[in-house]
Parts: sequence; structure tokens; C-alpha cells
Amino acid sequence: MGKGRLEAFSDGVLAIIITIMVLELRAPHETELAALRPLVPILLSYVLSFVFLGIYWNNHHHMLYCTHRVTGAILWANLHLLFWLSLVPFVTAWMGEHPFVSTPTALYGVVLLMAGIAYLILQRQILRSEGPESILALALGRDLKGKLSPLLCALAIGSAFVHPGIAYILYLLVVLMWLIPDRRIERALSHASSGRSTTAGPA
Repeated sequence: MGKGRLEAFSDGVLAIIITIMVLELRAPHETELAALRPLVPILLSYVLSFVFLGIYWNNHHHMLYCTHRVTGAILWANLHLLFWLSLVPFVTAWMGEHPFVSTPTALYGVVLLMAGIAYLILQRQILRSEGPESILALALGRDLKGKLSPLLCALAIGSAFVHPGIAYILYLLVVLMWLIPDRRIERALSHASSGRSTTAGPA
């Protein structure tokens, strides 16, 4: 199976997930700015989740760009990832409606943790298909950020029952960590391209 259909399907599902989150935003009946004050936690939860989904979409796109063959295991691993991401609107709405409450904050972290694990499983399946000498394997290296993110989410789940504010800080830390430009795949592609040019020699 070509990767084009997998990319199109994944993009469509992520677009629907974001659309559902937008539809959860309810405009106030009043027209004063003060009417927006109760909606601030909901809006902030939406922004946090939107950025999380954007990070997943960006990384997913880069990973599939380096993928040449799609196996059955990759298809199921991709569906597994999309399943957990599809729960983001639910936990976003719940946490936004009940800010600084332990259980909604912790469940938000559970979904993020499972999505992170699902992404690592998908990544492993692609690496198994592409091989240890592939561009993706070269780009990922030890993949410290990919392994640190689920750990921070797990810490946030526990912290939510101590003080939800700590969990919020950890979620924000994960976002900031991934917002720092990561050009590993671009560098690997550039390296591989220059290597092929050197091997080919002058025309």
C-alpha cells in the first residue's frame, strides 16, 4: 500500500478532531467582554490541545515523509494513534469546564500519555520496516524528546492529584519542548542527498 492514502486518511481524521474541538466552544449570550471571563479556561484548554495536535500532525508528516513502504502493522499502529488523538476533544472539554480539578486534569494526561506511547509504537513499526540504516533511524538517533514526553505526561497524571497546577506546568513544558524547531529529519535528508551526490560523482 502506498503511503499517500495513509497520509490523507490521517490528515482527514486530525482535521475532524480539531473541528470537533472548535464546535465545543460556545459563544456567550451577553455582548460585554466580561462575559468571556468564564470561558477563559475553556479557551486555554483549546489552545493547549490545538498545539498538541499540531505537534503530532507535524511530526507525523515528517515521519511518513521518510517512510517508503506501509505494512499492515504500520496501518494498525497508525489507527491506534488516531484512536487516542480522537479522545482529545472530550478530555479538553472536560478539563476546560472544570479547571484545576484533579480527575479531569489527570485524564487529560492519560490521553496524552497513551497518544505518546502510540506514536512511539508507530515509529518503531516504521523503523522495523525501513531498517536500522534508514533516513528515519539516522534522524531519530536516541530520540530523547520522544522518550521524555511520555515520562512528563506520566508525572503530570500523578501531580494532578497533588496540585493540578503542577500538571498544567508539565503539559506546557511538553509543548514548549516540541515547539523548539527540530530539524533532525531535514538534516538526515540533506545528509543522505549529499551522500548520493558524492557517490554518483560529477556528470
